[in-house]
Amino acid sequence: MRIVILTQDDPFYLGKNIDFLVKNMPSYAQIVGTVLFEVSPFGKRETFFEKMKKTYDIFGLKFFAYYSYKFIKSKFDSGNSVAKVLRKYDIPLIQIEGGINNKENREILKTYQPDLLVSIGGNQIFKRPLLDLATYGCVNLHTALLPKYRGLMPSFWVLKNNEKYTGVSVFFVDEGIDSGPILVQKKVEIGDRSQEELINHTKQIGMECIIESVELIQKGGFKLIPNPAEEMTYFSFPTRKDVNEFYKAGKRFF
Repeated sequence: MRIVILTQDDPFYLGKNIDFLVKNMPSYAQIVGTVLFEVSPFGKRETFFEKMKKTYDIFGLKFFAYYSYKFIKSKFDSGNSVAKVLRKYDIPLIQIEGGINNKENREILKTYQPDLLVSIGGNQIFKRPLLDLATYGCVNLHTALLPKYRGLMPSFWVLKNNEKYTGVSVFFVDEGIDSGPILVQKKVEIGDRSQEELINHTKQIGMECIIESVELIQKGGFKLIPNPAEEMTYFSFPTRKDVNEFYKAGKRFF
């Protein structure tokens, strides 16, 4: 099975998880290339300074200083960056310009003859011509129990809303947002974890679920879990008011 990964060069969480994923993929699954999107935590393209200002304005000084330090540290110790992991395993970086749905970019991806696209932190909406490039389509990792908590930053919202449980869902991508049928889903007890701890925990479980999904697709005969729109909740990026309520609920970012 030829796999192309669609992800972003996240400096905080994804490098070590992509490393785990590559090392533990079944022998018949070959990762033939990876597209690295621009890092965009806000779900849209913004300049580096716009991202910095928005982070400070919404999350405050303590959060800004903590992640600024981690970001700077990552630049001096890039061992866990996604790009470094790809080089470690000789996985080609697929160079594209502009939106991934562009015809020119689809033609580039087509040359890799993918059987499956795997989206991890993909921050673009994939259109049908792109999804049809791969034999089995595209699966995406979402760290929440779909159909609840579709959208951005589910780790923040489940904590703010005092949920007892969250989870991980790997689903087949359609042209909606987190709306496709679910292939693998795992429930996770939140406990007293901070957001950082919850992200680390669910990302690790997410890699295991992606591997399980690849195995199910290879075997065939799997049963899909519904992801009904009438039961969904959707959350966008938090505001400063949401962050204040997060703190009032006694929750921690790290």
